[in-house]
Amino acid sequence: MKAHTDMILNIDIIKSYYERLPSLLGEMRKELKHPLTLSEKILYSHLYDKSGIRSFKRGADYVDFAPDRVAMQDATAQMALLQFLMAGKNASAVPASVHCDHLIMARAGSADDLRNANVTNQEVYDFLSSICDKYDIDFWKPGAGIIHQIVLENYAFPGGMMIGTD
Repeated sequence: MKAHTDMILNIDIIKSYYERLPSLLGEMRKELKHPLTLSEKILYSHLYDKSGIRSFKRGADYVDFAPDRVAMQDATAQMALLQFLMAGKNASAVPASVHCDHLIMARAGSADDLRNANVTNQEVYDFLSSICDKYDIDFWKPGAGIIHQIVLENYAFPGGMMIGTD
């Protein structure tokens, strides 16, 4: 299992995004012919098919995006990772992380609650950890922190797009 210190922000993803952004913005402005909102800049810069820059109609068009990261919490990551396994892929298409914070029931205090969660959910945590190890997905064990804060401190960056199961 990777140590948390190995799971720092991937600077290459950020550099790549900001290096290509000026030319993408130029293409967007040229094609769309109107000033762009921040949301439009973020969404259009994450189009899966960059050659498909065109005006989209809200509620009518389907759009495929290429997010920079996927973050999952322990309660829903189980099904997501089972589906990933069934897809037969050798690796995740984008960096991903699993955060074990949702299956911890708040009842008696943090130390007791964490101990209970580790016993009650051991099979789930073992499954998630093993899949994460096999596919190089970041794994944040129970007690490592809340998904929102971990994502904010370790993965988020201005203009980035993340899909999350929380």
